[in-house]
Amino acid sequence: MSTVALITGAASGIGAAVARRLSAGGVRCVLVDRDGEGAERLAKELDGTWLAADVSTEDASLEAVALAERRYGRLDLLHLNAGISGGVNLADFDLARYRQVVGVNMDAVVFGVRAGVPLLTRSGGGAIVVTASLAGLTAFSGDPVYTMTKHAVVGLVRALAEPLAARNVRIGAVCPGFTDTPLVADAREMFVNAGFPLLTAEDVAAAVESAFYAETPGTLLIVQPGRPPVPYRYSGVPGPAGGQRPPRED
Repeated sequence: MSTVALITGAASGIGAAVARRLSAGGVRCVLVDRDGEGAERLAKELDGTWLAADVSTEDASLEAVALAERRYGRLDLLHLNAGISGGVNLADFDLARYRQVVGVNMDAVVFGVRAGVPLLTRSGGGAIVVTASLAGLTAFSGDPVYTMTKHAVVGLVRALAEPLAARNVRIGAVCPGFTDTPLVADAREMFVNAGFPLLTAEDVAAAVESAFYAETPGTLLIVQPGRPPVPYRYSGVPGPAGGQRPPRED
């Protein structure tokens, strides 16, 4: 029985690279993107299936998971990859743009997890990988709202790791540095002129595949040019002086 993966933001960049990498290993792919033509083109190349949808809406995630079940009868891997740069100027605030960025970068991850976990569980368990960013681990002053959204999804991944593991579903994230994708196309010349190395989409795709099979739930893989992916370690925070641990709900 073939492994089945659902990938959002799959028409280009990291999502497309992940789809090609997984498909080369025999995985059947469900590709989701607002760019329906791009998703369809790649689906035909990989003999997969596709859906044109805006994942910032809850219905899109539900429809995508339903398509995976209808077409392949199962779901094993879920790559919540769709994302956009922020570009929200707090001094000249554009509410519509703000809602769009939060919708794609944060809401879509929540909707994707909510829609995907039941089918992953019915399929015997599986894995979810979220495309976060180094901006989810550090303060990137160049785009504060984007940074906020990536910190949020990293927090979600960490908090869900234990409860999802109890359902035989692993969740983790990749946190790449600047990557040569359409997301940084406008700034690419600046990076090149400065001699700053960019990751390729294929570099990140290799890390995503590794993250799917990470043994430790909640693993956050840092991906930087010229280095192997490495798990990020938080230092922890001090507790009460008496050493008490918070109570747990039964």
